[in-house]
Amino acid sequence: MEVRLLSSAPHAGVWYSETHMKLSKLYSLAVTMGIEADPRGKDGIKNLLLRRKKEFDELPKSKRAEYDEEDLVNPYSDSRIFWGSPDLDVDSIMAGIDINAAEVLLADRLNQKGESIDLLLTHHPEGASLASLHEVMEVQADIWAKYGVPINIAEGVMRERIHEVQRRFSPVNHAEAIDAAKLLGLAFMGMHTVTDNLVHQYMERLFEKHVPETVGDVMDMLKREPEYKEAMKGKAGPMIFAGDAKNRAGKVAPIEFTGGTEPSHIIYEKLAMAGVGTVIGMHAGEEHRKEALKYHINLVIAGHMSSDSLGMNLLLDAFQKQGIKILPCSGLIRVPR
Repeated sequence: MEVRLLSSAPHAGVWYSETHMKLSKLYSLAVTMGIEADPRGKDGIKNLLLRRKKEFDELPKSKRAEYDEEDLVNPYSDSRIFWGSPDLDVDSIMAGIDINAAEVLLADRLNQKGESIDLLLTHHPEGASLASLHEVMEVQADIWAKYGVPINIAEGVMRERIHEVQRRFSPVNHAEAIDAAKLLGLAFMGMHTVTDNLVHQYMERLFEKHVPETVGDVMDMLKREPEYKEAMKGKAGPMIFAGDAKNRAGKVAPIEFTGGTEPSHIIYEKLAMAGVGTVIGMHAGEEHRKEALKYHINLVIAGHMSSDSLGMNLLLDAFQKQGIKILPCSGLIRVPR
């Protein structure tokens, strides 16, 4: 896979072991794992990339310079290398849920004290990946369709929500952390939807293998996962936002783990009509809770940092198998599997 970067400046002054991997190889491995776990399936991603290629080919030459050609091979605009040479040898990664300017400074300070951090890895996107977060939200419609919502209705519900998210992130200082990494010469990569797809797949398989009878059973299943167990110690474990532990779960839909950010609250009416009894997600606003109550849907929130940690851990395990050292930070609950 060709990797186009913000810069190809070399990263100097770090000793590498024989177990290192090129940054481009780590990036390619991550994107491949994200595609393999994607709710749309490999054929769905293939068709998406073909549509993008057709759109690109039909652009006038004056518009092609504005197009991010990485979109033609990587379906996830929020998962990119932000800074660093594709030929960089990576032996050690500092990984966190959020890598902001403070974490960049922390990595530099740790290197001064003897660490050999080659790459910063964030879950939540920065730079252009943050500005384009809305572009990955279309997958939510495909997930809802899998649980019985007609695709035309799902896409209609998503349309305005996508524009809302685009407007919300438009004024944000997208480049702050990336600028800090550039100044300190630290390679920087973000994997958002890639790892969200991994946790989505994990949850779907979990609840397909073990079908809970009650909402309490749903909670028990979540709490057995080490990330959620650890989050409970910090008072941030799974919670029932709508419904009761004694309620029967009905059709369980772990559908709010990937797709950029939370969906429109309008979807709960459509999910109820499709026969969904319990929705499981990472996080939800008050409007979501009210709509879930209104339509008698049980809403279980597994937890944000803990769910993001689970997805990141599945990716980091693959990196660690390549001999890469992992240094967790910034809310990442590191649990190897």
